[in-house]
Amino acid sequence: MKGTALITGASSGLGAEFARQLDGRCSHLILVARRGDKLRSLAESLSTSSTIIECDLSLPDSPRWLCEDIENRELCVDVLINNAGIAGPNLLEVKDFSEQHAFEQLMMTTVAELCSRLIPPMQARGYGRVVNVASVAGRFPSSDTGNYGPSKAYVIAVSEELNLAARSDGVFVTALCPGFTHTEFHEVAGMMAAKNNSPKWIWYDASTVVAEGISGCDSGRPVVISGRLYRWLDPFLRSSLFRGTILRLVGRR
Repeated sequence: MKGTALITGASSGLGAEFARQLDGRCSHLILVARRGDKLRSLAESLSTSSTIIECDLSLPDSPRWLCEDIENRELCVDVLINNAGIAGPNLLEVKDFSEQHAFEQLMMTTVAELCSRLIPPMQARGYGRVVNVASVAGRFPSSDTGNYGPSKAYVIAVSEELNLAARSDGVFVTALCPGFTHTEFHEVAGMMAAKNNSPKWIWYDASTVVAEGISGCDSGRPVVISGRLYRWLDPFLRSSLFRGTILRLVGRR
């Protein structure tokens, strides 16, 4: 990866790790998140020059505003890391649908619009790299919340289509699918009890996830399943036998 990289959700977790691993590889970093203090602290720790933009990407007009801001700064994006995300509400328990709409905007619409706005200029220049952070939760159905997994399934599908459409122009688009990863995500989502009670061997460090995502995207892979455990489980979880068994068990319950 080279040139100028735009990283959303860069204030913590995988976004901050992407910034650290692209430090020195890219010539400039555009760090985007809601928490400006976290972004400034991160930028100060990096050797690569950085631009900090505070932006709430759950707002409907945020992708347009962000791209116009970048253009006004006379910057061109060569690497796009769509990382910003949240756990979201349980779809069957939603009372305030403005929260649901904000979730859909952040997790799907913003991802798609940033790709739509930034990939064509990459194609015109003959080079581009896009990593859309998805999840193994988007690879198979569950009875969880009806929200997070399906939103990531969309990110995977759109990444595969865009990779087919743009790769002949030198632009590779990759859906990065981590499993359980050590970040702030579970703490923010109020899921620390579940994390603490789960086996340690199912968890991977953010550094491993990001390194595999960067390598896979540079190789032109449309989907990267991060972690040896999850790469081994993925074919089984996506099999008709597994899906049929799970759906029958859930139906009986």
